Amino acid sequence: MFNQAAVTEETMNLMRGAGDTAEDMIKAWFQPTGATTGIQNYSLMKPALSLFPVITPIMNSLSMSDDEQPAGGIQANWKAVTGINTTGMSAGLSEGNRGGAITTSTADYYAAYKSFGHDDFVTDEARDAAKDYLDLLARAQANLLFAVRISMERVVLGGQGTYALARPAAPSLATATTGGSLGATQTISVIVAPLTLSGFRNGSIAAGVPGLVARTNMDGSIDNYGGGTGPRSPNATVTTGAGATNSITATTPATAGVVAWAWFWGAAGAETLGAITTINSVLITAAATGTQTAASLGAAATDFSQNSLECDGLIAINAKQGMGTFTYSMPTGAAGTGTPLTADGKGGIVEFDLVTKWMWDNLRLGPSVIYVSSQEQENITQKVLSSPSGSGAQRFVITANQGNIMGGDLVTAYLNKFGNNYDAKTGQGAKVVPIVCHPDLAPGTVIFDTNVLPYPLNDVPSVKRFLPIQNWFATLWPRVRRRYEYGVYIRGVLQHFFPPSTVVINNIANG
Repeated sequence: MFNQAAVTEETMNLMRGAGDTAEDMIKAWFQPTGATTGIQNYSLMKPALSLFPVITPIMNSLSMSDDEQPAGGIQANWKAVTGINTTGMSAGLSEGNRGGAITTSTADYYAAYKSFGHDDFVTDEARDAAKDYLDLLARAQANLLFAVRISMERVVLGGQGTYALARPAAPSLATATTGGSLGATQTISVIVAPLTLSGFRNGSIAAGVPGLVARTNMDGSIDNYGGGTGPRSPNATVTTGAGATNSITATTPATAGVVAWAWFWGAAGAETLGAITTINSVLITAAATGTQTAASLGAAATDFSQNSLECDGLIAINAKQGMGTFTYSMPTGAAGTGTPLTADGKGGIVEFDLVTKWMWDNLRLGPSVIYVSSQEQENITQKVLSSPSGSGAQRFVITANQGNIMGGDLVTAYLNKFGNNYDAKTGQGAKVVPIVCHPDLAPGTVIFDTNVLPYPLNDVPSVKRFLPIQNWFATLWPRVRRRYEYGVYIRGVLQHFFPPSTVVINNIANG
């Protein structure tokens, strides 16, 4: 407490301004009116909060044991018996005689190791400023670990290390004199380019779709890699009709590995990005609003869909049709609208039953999990719950305690109707397959993934794993500036021992 009597006259003279008295001075202390004004303590909660999502369901499901680390080499190699008695030889025997020799098929697989990681730094000034509040070096390294894990989730989902998207043919065009604002008798040229998951995630109308990425690293080196845009198609042209309300529809075939399409249109040779769709068609109603030109992506056949610094993820592995995999692309439907998933009228989804039936008929197994985007999660719920009530195929029991009624519905699993599906432990009964909303999956794509094979003599605990030749590690690099530079890294590869057990549906329209 301020003691007026203890203040000497000399001090009062120094403190007193013209016309001030000690009593006036004491009354001048008021609570500050802002967080950075006056004399006050800064009430700061410790520690700093981490408000970013780290949702990595696929990485969480993968084995990454140190016991699995190989002794060395540049790639993982493995062999598999893929079929027995592949000719279907009869097991019937004649009296006293032995049977014929069966035919066995085998395959060799390999996947090159890749290095993954992120770097960051903390300056001396930043470290000093955070003293007594936060160990900034420790927090920054922890954040790097989270960042690498999130990036790895995107790699094992949609990495495109060795699989290149095919160049599409020129899009098919049609005009209408209604539905848009295109002027009369304009000749419009249209080009389409396929996108990987990375290309879709990092592309936008305003910024364009990524072509060749030149990344300057913290050590001054430069890495060049494909940003996820496949080779652009040849152009196709069409001339609008009379009037000022013309529109154009454009379509291109849906193919495996593609999660989205970038559409460019305008005068021939000056086509500009105007739309990015997750279906294989677009409705063009006006001039393109982007600034990126198709020509800026390089020569027509130039491919930027591959990132040689990464390994293949589930979508790319599925797209390699030569490995016996299956991709179901939804029909084109009305151009610009597409074809959504189909309700079967009995609480099911036609395309889900098609996939699970294929898996049973061809592989004698079923999926362990279904990964969907938020768009498909919503649409699946809508289709299942809006099935005709008169079908008698389902019943909903609602329990509502007084004052405890919960609104909303969500379909969280799907019943596999085909085969025993061999539950890993019992091998009995149809299996309920969880539906997981994945934060990084593009709208229009659904992945059916299998974690356990019902096949004998399998020494691996799961269908796939991330094989680390060097597991998670952090490096604090030598100081060459007044800052601490460090990185978090991992080296290895995604091994998928049975690629057909991952099935993809793509080109799904919203609805």
